[in-house]
Amino acid sequence: MKPLPALQLDPRVKNVWRINDAIWITIFMLPLLGTFFALTFFDAAKGVAWVLLVVSFVVWVLLLIVWVLVLPPIRYVRWRYEITPEYLDIAKGIIWRKRYIIPFIRVQNTDTRQGPILRLFGLASVTVSTAAHQHEIPGLDTAVAEELRDRAAELARIAREDV
Repeated sequence: MKPLPALQLDPRVKNVWRINDAIWITIFMLPLLGTFFALTFFDAAKGVAWVLLVVSFVVWVLLLIVWVLVLPPIRYVRWRYEITPEYLDIAKGIIWRKRYIIPFIRVQNTDTRQGPILRLFGLASVTVSTAAHQHEIPGLDTAVAEELRDRAAELARIAREDV
């Protein structure tokens, strides 16, 4: 088996993942917490709704602990990529490990993406599109992402010319 790709993401991506996951977990849990909080005003026994509110609050805190403190360092260590003249090699995944070898002859498009949280940290993502799938390398320094995008586009052009 081939060794893992050599390059890692920018370490600042862990903070991006933390913020993004905290926002999504909160957006998911807020209606649930709000509903149980509203039910406390209509609960005659003042027991069941409070229990549901406390349980959902504890679940929200546990989800935040796992997704904000535990998973980002593990996810960062597992994310690797490498670009060679023939292909792009991506390895990722915590439980389900995935390895993508994308030959440049198959690449149709390369681009960079930068949402507000990535922009805040000076990071960008590179997306390499084939006919079957889009492969994203998240959390690269903006200059590195632009260089990787341009290099992948150039290698894809060269691969198509060689055919």
